Amino acid sequence: MRRTAPDRPGASPSRPPPRPSGPSSAASPSCGPSAGPRRRAGRDALRARRGRRLARATARRALLTLAHLGYVAADGGRFRPLPRILELGHAPLGELTFADLAGPHLRALAGRVGASASVAVLDGPDIRYVARVPTVRIMSVDITVGTRFPAHATSMGRVLLAGLDPRARAAWLAGEAVTRAPTRRTVTSATALAGLLDRVAEDGHALVDQELEEGLRSLAVPVRDGRGRVVAALNVATHAGRGGAQETRRDFLPALRETAARVEADLRTASAHRALGTG
Repeated sequence: MRRTAPDRPGASPSRPPPRPSGPSSAASPSCGPSAGPRRRAGRDALRARRGRRLARATARRALLTLAHLGYVAADGGRFRPLPRILELGHAPLGELTFADLAGPHLRALAGRVGASASVAVLDGPDIRYVARVPTVRIMSVDITVGTRFPAHATSMGRVLLAGLDPRARAAWLAGEAVTRAPTRRTVTSATALAGLLDRVAEDGHALVDQELEEGLRSLAVPVRDGRGRVVAALNVATHAGRGGAQETRRDFLPALRETAARVEADLRTASAHRALGTG
């Protein structure tokens, strides 16, 4: 008779053989006559939780609750929205401001290009900031929501002035606002400004180099509403020593235009439910 060696201290206990892989358990959700419908229901619940990363059971319970309340209709393992689901968006849209809408896009833009990003509107002879995400401080003054600057000396102001109809633009240029000169580089000739605004309207952007403050360069693009009217301007500001004007356009203009397009898309969506002012 063969002797068995005693267990050594620290030796690993014998392990049972591995269980065969495959759908052999009776508890498997893919077994039985209802496997097909259950699989479809699982896939539909999975679709519902994508983007939110909810547990499958949680997503399905939420959908069943919405079905009970009349927001969605359950059709076997599938769910489809009903018109009443629009009620869920009316309250948040009713409280939404233009700054709320633009804020996330500004933060993404500032993080992408590493420069301060702002949105402003035309307010008489000035621009007025309505949203801003600062990064490195460049200007000697602290810019916050509500800060005003002479429109003709800023990139956002020129974009906004270029968006005016010809009569309104001519009336603005005929005023005394154009005579203000924050720096020695500021263009104060109405004739010269008219030519610059024509170029801005044609190019779809404005670059202003040290006309508002020495050492500051900014680049702006328009933000349009659903009718194509310029209702705001979006810009980034950088130090004038960071390359030349062409480098500024190369580094910032594509991101600015993409961001403006996203703001415009959100503005159209929000305005479809109620009038949304930019001021």
